[in-house]
Amino acid sequence: MRAAVEAGAERFVAELVEWLRIPSISGDPANADDVRRSADWLVETLRATGFPTVEVWETAGLPAVFAEWPSDDDDAPTVVVYGHHDVQPVTPLELWTHPPFEPVVEGERLQARGAADDKGQVFFHTLGVRAHLQATGRSSPAVNLKLIVEGEEESGSPNFAGLLTERRDRLACDVVVVSDTGMWSRETPTTCTGMRGLTDGQLDLRGPAGDVHSGAFGGGVRNPLTELARLIARLHDDDGHVTIDGFYDGVVELTDAERALIAKLPYDEQTWLVNARSSTAYGEKGFTTLERVWTRPTAEVNGIWGGYTGAGHKTIVPAEAHAKVSFRLVAGQDPLDIQAKFRDWLARHVPEGIEWSMEFYGSGVRPCLTPLDHPAFGAVTRAMETAFGTEVLYTREGGSGPEADLQDFLDAPVVFLGVSLPDDGWHAPNEKVEIPLLLKGAEAAAHLWDELATSLRP
Repeated sequence: MRAAVEAGAERFVAELVEWLRIPSISGDPANADDVRRSADWLVETLRATGFPTVEVWETAGLPAVFAEWPSDDDDAPTVVVYGHHDVQPVTPLELWTHPPFEPVVEGERLQARGAADDKGQVFFHTLGVRAHLQATGRSSPAVNLKLIVEGEEESGSPNFAGLLTERRDRLACDVVVVSDTGMWSRETPTTCTGMRGLTDGQLDLRGPAGDVHSGAFGGGVRNPLTELARLIARLHDDDGHVTIDGFYDGVVELTDAERALIAKLPYDEQTWLVNARSSTAYGEKGFTTLERVWTRPTAEVNGIWGGYTGAGHKTIVPAEAHAKVSFRLVAGQDPLDIQAKFRDWLARHVPEGIEWSMEFYGSGVRPCLTPLDHPAFGAVTRAMETAFGTEVLYTREGGSGPEADLQDFLDAPVVFLGVSLPDDGWHAPNEKVEIPLLLKGAEAAAHLWDELATSLRP
C-alpha cells in the first residue's frame, strides 16, 4: 500500500494543485460559477481515477458531486465518503504571503485556500483507491464505494438535508466516512469520535419608541441595554452552568472510559491557551478544558450592541438593544428543543416594559457521536495505525457540520478519517496542509476498505 501511494504521489499533488486554483467560494454569489467549475473538474478527475459512475447532483443552491464504484464481491458492505469542494472566503488578502488561489509548494507544505479544508482531504481518496487496487490486485474496491462531495458546506449546508432526503436510496450504506476533520498533532494521530451541534440567532429588545433624554427620563423607564446586560448575566451561574430550564435534559454524560481516553492525549494547557489567545482557562465546574470544549453544551454571546457608540457623549436611554447568541450542543440535545427552551426562558425573564423577539437562523445543526464499540470505528482505527505505524488516540471536536444529517438520514454510523493539523489555518489566511500527511491519509484509506470489508461483512 505504501509503495503504491508513493508511486502515485507526484500525480496526486499535481492534480490537487490544479483543483486548488479554482476559487470555489460558496458564500459569495460572485463565485457561484467557480463552485460549478470545481464540481465539473472533480467529475472528470473521478472518472479518470476509475469510478464508473460520476454525476453532478443539483440542489436549490450549488452543486454536489456523487461517485460510485461497486465491488465485485456480492456481499461487500457499502461505504459513503463525505467531504466538500467549496471553500471559505479569503479576506483579508493582505495577510496572505501568496495569492490564495495560486498554490505554492514549499518543502513538504502546500499552501492555498482549500488545501486542508477540504479539497486536500477529499482528494487523498483518489490516491487511496488507486493504491488499494494496485496493492491488492483487485479490479474493484473491497467495498461498494460511494463519494458525496458537497458544494455548500462553508455556507452552512442549507440544501444538504434536502439532497440527502431526495437521494437517500442512492446513498444507502453501512457506514459513512467523513474526511473533513483533523488530528491532534503530527506525532499523535487521532480519529474524531463526535462533533457538537449548533443553533444561533439574534435577540432584540425594545424599550422606548425612540431614544430619549437620560436626564429627563433616565431612572423612570426601562433601559433595554441595561436589561439586555442583566439577561446575558443570568445565562450562567457562578459555576459556569447554563441556567435555561431543561437545558441539560438528555445530555449524554461522559463515561469513565471516555474520560480516560481524553486524558490520554498529550494536552498542555499553556499551549492550548496560546491557540485560544487567552491567558486563563475557564468554564463549567467539574470538567477539564478538553471535556468542556468537546463534550459539554454551551451558551455564548457572539456580539452585543445598542445605543450611542460614537465619539464623545450622547446621554440617552436607547430605544433598542441587540445581541447575537449561539448554543453548542452535544449528544442528547436537539436544536429546535433548545430554541423553544430559550424562548420560554426569555418570556420568564424579560421584564415588563421591554418588548423582545428572538430570531434563530434555521433549524440548527444536530450533534453527532460515534459509538466506540462499532466495528467501523475499530476498522478506521486499525487502518490509521497501519499507515502511521503508531497508536491512534481519540478526540472530539467542538465545531459543527452536517455529520448528524448523514448519520440520521442514512441511518448509518459516522467515522472520521482526517489528517489535517491544528495549525493548518482553516478559514484563515495562509491555509496550508502537510503533503506527507495527505499521503498518510491516502494510505489509511487504502487499508480502510479491506478493514471495513472484513469487519462489516455479514
